[in-house]
Amino acid sequence: MDPAAARTARDSLELVFHMSNILDTGLDRHTLSVLISLCDLGFNPEALAAVIKELRQENPSSSSEQRTLAP
Repeated sequence: MDPAAARTARDSLELVFHMSNILDTGLDRHTLSVLISLCDLGFNPEALAAVIKELRQENPSSSSEQRTLAP
C-alpha cells in the first residue's frame, strides 16, 4: 500500500472510531477495522450490525467492560 493510501485508511479508521465513541457503540479500533474490511468485501452493513447486536445480547457484560477499558 502506498503511503498516501495508508494515511487515508488510518484517517478513515480514526474518523469511524470517533463516530463510534460519539454513538457510544463500545467498539474498539480493531473491531471497526474488521467491520470496514468485511464491508469492503461486499458484506451487508445492516447484516453485520445485526450480528453485533445479537452478540451483545448474548454477552452484555463484555461490551460494558470494553467501554470502561477504552482510553
